[in-house]
Amino acid sequence: MTFRRSRGDGGLHWHEGRQRWIATASLGFDASGRRVVKRGSGRTKTEAKRKLKAVLRDHEDGLAIAPGDYTVAHAVNDWLTFGMAGRDVATLKAVRSLSKTHVLPSLGARRIRDLSADDVDKWLADKATSCSTRTLQGLHSCLNRSIKRAMARDKVKRNVVALCAVPRGKPGRPSKALTFAQAEAVLVASAGSRMNAYILLSLLTGARTEELRALLWDHVDLVGTPDVVPLIPPYMAVWRSVRSGGDTKTKKSRRTLALPQRCVDALKGHEIDQARDRTVAGECWQDHGLVFASRVGTPLDPSHVRRDFRAAIAGAVGVDAQDWTPRELRHSFVSLLSDNGVPLEEISRLVGHSSTAVTELVYRKQIRPVMQEGATVMDRIFHEA
Repeated sequence: MTFRRSRGDGGLHWHEGRQRWIATASLGFDASGRRVVKRGSGRTKTEAKRKLKAVLRDHEDGLAIAPGDYTVAHAVNDWLTFGMAGRDVATLKAVRSLSKTHVLPSLGARRIRDLSADDVDKWLADKATSCSTRTLQGLHSCLNRSIKRAMARDKVKRNVVALCAVPRGKPGRPSKALTFAQAEAVLVASAGSRMNAYILLSLLTGARTEELRALLWDHVDLVGTPDVVPLIPPYMAVWRSVRSGGDTKTKKSRRTLALPQRCVDALKGHEIDQARDRTVAGECWQDHGLVFASRVGTPLDPSHVRRDFRAAIAGAVGVDAQDWTPRELRHSFVSLLSDNGVPLEEISRLVGHSSTAVTELVYRKQIRPVMQEGATVMDRIFHEA
């Protein structure tokens, strides 16, 4: 007696052209009224039936059936194309670079339904030999968000990437700070350069490079109110950054800082130099109101700031210009204040950190004053005894 499959169980037949058994399942009708049929194939009836059962099981669980050739590359590219809409240009550039350099070459060809936690663990472990921990976190995030988006669209049952921990990668570039002697050498070497005012503000106020590149003349007062009580000294209002939307890094980063006299003098000279650039540029000048701009008034690029900074300090005694970056002037600001006994809470407030924990964590190599109170009291106690 010939066995007939029940309705709804799908079909199974031999395809002569492909030399494979074909399993089919009817999943109803789509929005246009066309029947939705999914197929699975195998070299044997058992293999084809197993694939058919998986299709039916997913259908019963409310999952759409992803194409058999839907790979990690498809998921990542879909996320980059549709899941990153409206993001900042710099963010898009960063995630595209990480995805195309590290994710797609290693895992792109893997079918998304076959991707396992072991695959992800092995991939991350391999990348840990050549990438920093920060880069590994970025790679994990890109893959995790891609698979998460695919899961939300019923391409895969679960996100195995979320179950995998990020290993520790290669040590990153250690943060460092200028000593007082090195700081003086840097200021002497940069005197007269276009970067002099930039270096002075970064070193003597602790402002972030992203905040200085967005600083407006409207937010700088080089006179203050010397004839009014209470006295308001010259200041700069750190209210903007080059981040998306112009916001500062945190709410506490929005602050107003008094300017040391050395910074005031440098900014006055810088203002004269910028007026000269405006005259030379003529109609090519683009007025953005920026304190630090290119010779035609346009915003500065980070790479240009690094290049000009290293050129400006090239003659500094005891300082290898190629080993330093502009952001380390901020580290130096914190280090110099700490060395001179300024409380951690005050330093944190000046640099705009969200908490003192951030200040101590980031600058922990500099902020480790010797705590003498315990030793002093114990000496007094036992001396008296």
